[in-house]
Amino acid sequence: MESVKNIIAVASGKGGVGKSTTAVNLALALQALGHKVGLLDADIYGPSVAMMLGVAEGTKPAVQDEKFFMPVLAHGLATMSMAYLVNDKTPTVWRGPMASGALLQLLTQTQWGELDYLVVDMPPGTGDIQLTLAQKVPVTGAVIVTTPQDIALLDAQKGIAMFQKVNIPVLGIVENMAVHICSQCGYAEHIFGENGGSKLAQDFDVALLGQLPLSLDIRLQMDQGNPPVSQDQNSAAAQLYIDMAKNTLVAIEALDDQSGPDISFS
Repeated sequence: MESVKNIIAVASGKGGVGKSTTAVNLALALQALGHKVGLLDADIYGPSVAMMLGVAEGTKPAVQDEKFFMPVLAHGLATMSMAYLVNDKTPTVWRGPMASGALLQLLTQTQWGELDYLVVDMPPGTGDIQLTLAQKVPVTGAVIVTTPQDIALLDAQKGIAMFQKVNIPVLGIVENMAVHICSQCGYAEHIFGENGGSKLAQDFDVALLGQLPLSLDIRLQMDQGNPPVSQDQNSAAAQLYIDMAKNTLVAIEALDDQSGPDISFS
């Protein structure tokens, strides 16, 4: 972990808001901007990153010195996931402390190499794994993913409050499924509500990092293991994720500015 410069936690208050899709494309977008990037799937119970990156079922990480995992490379990213260690068809039936221990093992016993950013795809909610990461790992900041739907926004507020309570900066909000554009007529419809993410960002005085559409193409690409940013960086979907990554970098730079100059006493 000493060679990882920044750790970005991608979290959500509830499941089904597109958090993993956002985490995968954020990691790829940071890489597209010229950075060395890793991606940890910290969703111990429901890992999905491997499938989204097109990693073949049954892929296992190499082991170094009988105690370190070597990350699995996917689309240029250094990745690690519980999906590489257990059978896809076998549920991980663990109590909280066991899941938290597994997360720490994946983090600290992986030879990440020199990374500018390690993106951590968190499980939904505010439970043991989130607290373990906050207490044991020097997280640079958190990205909160939500949809404009009222119930998702309510849960996102809890996620923001949790990170603030453990003194992890919230870099900003990503509003997923913000709008659906009909492929036949081009009509834009706000299925889950309008501007909920921007209002949430305003209420908590954090940045709105991006507003992403509810898109059939994105869903198909993710299911096929070909995320938009990995396929065509000039596509409209990829540009949205790259802009989101740029905004995330701006938020991280703002944290450095707030820290002020180093002060020493002689």
